[in-house]
Amino acid sequence: MGTGQIGELIFKLYRVRFTEPGMGRYLKRWGLTFQRPDRRAVERDPEAVRLWHEETWPAIRARAKAENAEVLFGDQVGIRSDQVTGRTWGAKGTTPIVRRTGNRFSVNAMSAISTCGRMHFVVFTESFDAKVMCRCLARLVGHFDRKIHLVFDRHSAHRSKAVRAWLAGHEGQIELHFLPFVLTRAEPPTSWSTPTSNAACPTPTGPGTRPNSPPKPAGSSIDASVNHTSSAATSAVRTSAASWTRPL
Repeated sequence: MGTGQIGELIFKLYRVRFTEPGMGRYLKRWGLTFQRPDRRAVERDPEAVRLWHEETWPAIRARAKAENAEVLFGDQVGIRSDQVTGRTWGAKGTTPIVRRTGNRFSVNAMSAISTCGRMHFVVFTESFDAKVMCRCLARLVGHFDRKIHLVFDRHSAHRSKAVRAWLAGHEGQIELHFLPFVLTRAEPPTSWSTPTSNAACPTPTGPGTRPNSPPKPAGSSIDASVNHTSSAATSAVRTSAASWTRPL
């Protein structure tokens, strides 16, 4: 709601008229600032979220430690060629120009990030479904020589019969865990941040790490969720990304 809209609302309720600059000065005087609202899914269950944080997640972490396993958080994303590119600096009165193709196309990606900030991802062009999910899981498993505990939201493809059957055949290699509800655009992944110190992360030469694996980021805490906005996770991914982007 903009400053003018707030003024109109006050006039409708109390029949007191404010100019827009005057309304803005009052709002600042009352300690308010103009902000972009955060969003929360209406399906969110605070009690389920609390239980996940206090009981489910510690149990997953303890099991992974006992099994010398790797914990990853996964998600999917779609990318379009005509997506908004954001803002940049330019000469006043001259709009910067980004040259790109006029053709419209899109690709999808499934990614998983570890509690150390090491990111794995695969790119595909078809729609995401159970079949693609199984192929992505098979590719991910091939990059580890120890068990994986993979945390996902409750997307229907993640819990499909085909995926459950595939998991039953790879029980010793990977296990899926689910968040309390589906993470949609209304629920930013940053709400699932679980900072973990590098002391809990495997070294590049430890079990489950390929000889050519990039080194882990040193001296920082990394967001354990698939955090698309966290500068810490972005920095970690930039320095330690292990991609699995060969065509499926």
